Amino acid sequence: MTHDVTSATTETVGTDAGPARITWHPAHGRPRLVLAVSHGAGGGIEARDLAALAARLPEHGVTVALVEQPWRVAGKKVAPAPKTLDTGWRGLWPALAAPGLPVVAGGRSAGARVACRTATELGARAVLALSFPLHPPGKPEKSRAAELLGAGVPTLVVQGGNDPFGRPAEFPEYSGGRVQRSGARAVKGDGWAYELVEVPSADHGLAVPKRAGITQEEAVRVVTDAVVRWAGSLV
Repeated sequence: MTHDVTSATTETVGTDAGPARITWHPAHGRPRLVLAVSHGAGGGIEARDLAALAARLPEHGVTVALVEQPWRVAGKKVAPAPKTLDTGWRGLWPALAAPGLPVVAGGRSAGARVACRTATELGARAVLALSFPLHPPGKPEKSRAAELLGAGVPTLVVQGGNDPFGRPAEFPEYSGGRVQRSGARAVKGDGWAYELVEVPSADHGLAVPKRAGITQEEAVRVVTDAVVRWAGSLV
């Protein structure tokens, strides 16, 4: 069973960075959480992982809110500075919290960074970081690990095994805890700063090559299975 996308509704929200847009995919039955996820700097909410989560999570009691930042709503081609992205996300938060449910802040790539930077300030229940851009391609010395480690709430990272913005093995161990890394199945334990699930052979867009030992459908399933399990542990 998958969510009927025809039941989705859209809402335009004014922010200090300009109008933003939320596409709501309501939970089936009694909702338990809102998962608010935004796009990256190079694409929109049509990204394969975001679309798959919107189709799958509602059947598990999670309302999915796909967030389009003001620059995308305005039709611009290039994302603004991180400070402006954070401003847009903050302006959206009251609308995301309006249902009165715990809100998981999430995003892919640049959207994941925004979620990490603002989670504690906004009172997010947790953070979902899809394809977290640990560093620019080929520049591991320019690490953004501090943003991830500073989220301050339970965090799930879903990362492609061949992501040039940071392969799973490059992610830091956390002092005082440990990081769980796995492939098709994630395992939760006490004391981890964040949990990392690897999508084998996948790139930054979580696409897998034809020669990979996993199909594209299976790769997307790794993402949705991990998020379903993890979301269930938050309530």
